Amino acid sequence: MGSKRVTLADVARAAGVSPSTASLVMTGRGRELRISEAVHDRVRAAAEDLGYRPNAVSIGLRKGTTRTIGFVSDSVASSRLAGDMIKGAIEAARERGFMLFIGETGGKPAEEAKLVEAMLDHQADGIVLASMFTRSRPLPPDIDRIPAVLLNLTAPGNTTIPSVLPDEERAGREAAELLLAAGHREIHLIGAGPGLDDWPAVAIAARERLRGILGAFDDAGVRPASGHEDPSWLPQQGWEAARRILTSAGPAPLALLCFNDRLAFGAYQAVQETGRSIPDDVSVVSFDDASVAGWLRPGLTTFALPHRALGRRAVELLLEQVGAGADRAGLEPDQLVHQLPMPLRSRESVAPPR
Repeated sequence: MGSKRVTLADVARAAGVSPSTASLVMTGRGRELRISEAVHDRVRAAAEDLGYRPNAVSIGLRKGTTRTIGFVSDSVASSRLAGDMIKGAIEAARERGFMLFIGETGGKPAEEAKLVEAMLDHQADGIVLASMFTRSRPLPPDIDRIPAVLLNLTAPGNTTIPSVLPDEERAGREAAELLLAAGHREIHLIGAGPGLDDWPAVAIAARERLRGILGAFDDAGVRPASGHEDPSWLPQQGWEAARRILTSAGPAPLALLCFNDRLAFGAYQAVQETGRSIPDDVSVVSFDDASVAGWLRPGLTTFALPHRALGRRAVELLLEQVGAGADRAGLEPDQLVHQLPMPLRSRESVAPPR
């Protein structure tokens, strides 16, 4: 069995004072009530000698805070791809003296509602509601009862809850500009059709990446050579689309703009199977920066999802609300959506057409 927990009464006995005096000293209120320095010294020395640790929850409740944050997600915690969101959130919370309580719903609305209710019952100071994939969906009914931030998530209609998102449109534009600057004009899209109407509003990543790509194409007076839509974005679909493109195209160099790395992995295999090479014959650009992207040969040029930075920023915004007691209804529209850039991981999969 472990050793007995040291209580405030134990500290009071060792210091020769009453429990109420020991409590006032340990909570920092002793000087307000003119308790002498000698008593302060005795109480603190006794607490240190005994290894006393104050009950952070009870102190927090007296101060109107529990120093805890709820982090509720669909599958972020169990995802190797998005798990850095948790790391960033934990770092930001720990630096400010807060603990993170993490719950996962498996994407089930009923489980999400239960977890939010549990966080409220445990008097968490605020909640981060997170999604593994950037998307829009309805929120649980009680989420607005305490400070909250949406992470990788938005809600349809008007909401006063701030959201933290990757800047997908900017990344899409920069991906297209990268290929255009290399001299490519025959650029095929794998993972999306050539029009914004091909994607529902809830598919934020796809729509915003495509919006940025088409914007860059319009500025350059270029149209996509083809578009191959598939909402699953898996390697098999990337392989199938790339084979169709490569078997119907002529020998001239071309570029594949893949909407995520898994599609690009399949495209790599198709390029190899059709006797071409990357980047001499085919340039490839993608999004996400999955762990395998840097291990491919040649390395895959891709725009990284800044998971760690997203998690950190969500907690920072949440604690700004907690500290200020902010009225979210007073927030301006530009204070509600916080977009973080997707950094370019420049590797060896892009070259000018020969």
